[in-house]
Amino acid sequence: MAPVTPGQIDALLPQTQCTRCGYPDCRGYAEAIAWQGVAINRCPPGGAEGVERLAALTGQHVQPLDPSCGHEGPRQLAVVDEAWCIGCTLCIQACPVDCIVGAPKAMHTVIDAQCTGCELCVPACPVDCIEMRPMTGLATGWAAWSAPQADEARVRYRQRAERLERTRRENEERLARRAAEKLQDLAASGPSDDPLLQARKHAAVEAALSRVRARRDNAGP
Repeated sequence: MAPVTPGQIDALLPQTQCTRCGYPDCRGYAEAIAWQGVAINRCPPGGAEGVERLAALTGQHVQPLDPSCGHEGPRQLAVVDEAWCIGCTLCIQACPVDCIVGAPKAMHTVIDAQCTGCELCVPACPVDCIEMRPMTGLATGWAAWSAPQADEARVRYRQRAERLERTRRENEERLARRAAEKLQDLAASGPSDDPLLQARKHAAVEAALSRVRARRDNAGP
């Protein structure tokens, strides 16, 4: 059997990005299965059918879901209690697929059709105004979810990750420009009455620039 790739495994995961498997996202779990031989029974949203699909692909044996990761159940929907929402935006920051909309100090709401039921917004809310409600009756696992929904969730998750990375880089570049401007100002100001103080300022700016360059280099293209 040819080696199974993370992409093949990722295509069989429901893309709820719930982290219940113990990995930061579905892709991370897929990579762990492909490269480290991690068990295929750590995805409650995929349920028993998900385990069977992964077993057929990877050659691992079918096994019950790992109870330490949670249990298979109906798909959940996050619902915000408007009366208690304080508009802190923490749930917006926690949502892996950008399905919560709102503004600071304004009531937030969930776009029902885009919610994956990951539950990550619940612990993020400081006033406990988010409730998870079952939406699919007795249907669980892949019976409560579909490939098109998973594909859309994957796209939204990647778009969010790209947006956050773009924002991070822009912030780093802005800090680097400010540090460079400070360095230029110091050079243009001429000798200081206190050479030791001037040297310390110069070293501080250089250190800031070095940190920015290091983070940029480690982030890669």
